[in-house]
Amino acid sequence: MGEDAEKSSIFEKKRIDFSVQNTYNVDISNNSGENYQGDHCILVFLRLFGIQGRFGTCPEERERVMNEMLIQDGIPGMEQSISQFMTYLEQEKNASNSTIMSYRRDLNKLFSFLRSRGVESVEEITSTNLNSYVLQMEKDGFSTSSVSRSIASMRSFFHYLFKTKKTEEDPSEILKAPHIDKKPPEILTPEEAVLLLEQPDLSTAKGIRDKAMLELLYATGLRVSELISLKMEDINLAMGYLICRWEEKERVIPFGKEAEKALRHYLEESRNVLMKGKKGDWLFTNCSGNSMSRQGFWKLLKAYAQKAGITKDITPHTLRHSFGAHLVQNGADLKAVQEMMGHSDISTTQIYMDMNVRRVREIYAKAHPRR
Repeated sequence: MGEDAEKSSIFEKKRIDFSVQNTYNVDISNNSGENYQGDHCILVFLRLFGIQGRFGTCPEERERVMNEMLIQDGIPGMEQSISQFMTYLEQEKNASNSTIMSYRRDLNKLFSFLRSRGVESVEEITSTNLNSYVLQMEKDGFSTSSVSRSIASMRSFFHYLFKTKKTEEDPSEILKAPHIDKKPPEILTPEEAVLLLEQPDLSTAKGIRDKAMLELLYATGLRVSELISLKMEDINLAMGYLICRWEEKERVIPFGKEAEKALRHYLEESRNVLMKGKKGDWLFTNCSGNSMSRQGFWKLLKAYAQKAGITKDITPHTLRHSFGAHLVQNGADLKAVQEMMGHSDISTTQIYMDMNVRRVREIYAKAHPRR
């Protein structure tokens, strides 16, 4: 019996069922009732197939190797098509890692559904299959935005397969995304924004850093991913601007005196303390001297909002929306706001103008004697 046949035999004998739930977690169970999760599960899986050492420590490497094993070890599936599509997104479309992983999650869920219906290859997929999946998502209570995102992922994937002649037709052509009523984003009032920025304790290195991050986020409208990706070389304190490098694009964003003051304080008093002797070019670091994470910033923002007594559901994007809305409310040119925020389409920036019009109407309705 050859090595591949032996592995297949072991697989059938053990009747191991597994599913990649996300990039960090894998479940394996066998017919003896044993169940393994997470890293321990990965080790069991590797020992079973005799391929220890092929997994790297990063989540992306783990997922890549797992997909290779799904293909190479004869497990029925469509993972190879997904992997080729991921390569296309990365190399041809210059998609960000978060975008690529989002596509992969959506497609993994789709293929799991299709397998449960007996569909084992992309050639077998029909528009009826895809419609059934969308209806199942709606039945399961997924939000309209989640369904729309999944449909967008399917369209991109099947268009790629059709364009590269891997399929004879595109079954996703008939899919229509559900209508989404766009709600105005949650924003802070100028008074709430100031109150939030005053919360960090400036007697500690962490508080000084947090103050600088909050001031810079509100002063520039950066996305939180852009904020934590800033490097020392991206900041020009003398001229009061920063260079944001994001998804192969650059934009120059000015910031005011308050943000400059907070940044100087952080660089002079706090950063070296947090770095703990380590070397690195990240502008903002965590308390261990490593780069900040989105989750870490989200937690500190929530804590400061609670401390300030702000009851609104604040996310890192709330300060970005507040930046845009407050600029437009004070007469900023919409095109300039678009450029500073990095919106590819001005219709995205237009929402802040619409919010301002509604605000003016509300003020008029409350104050005018002949309303």
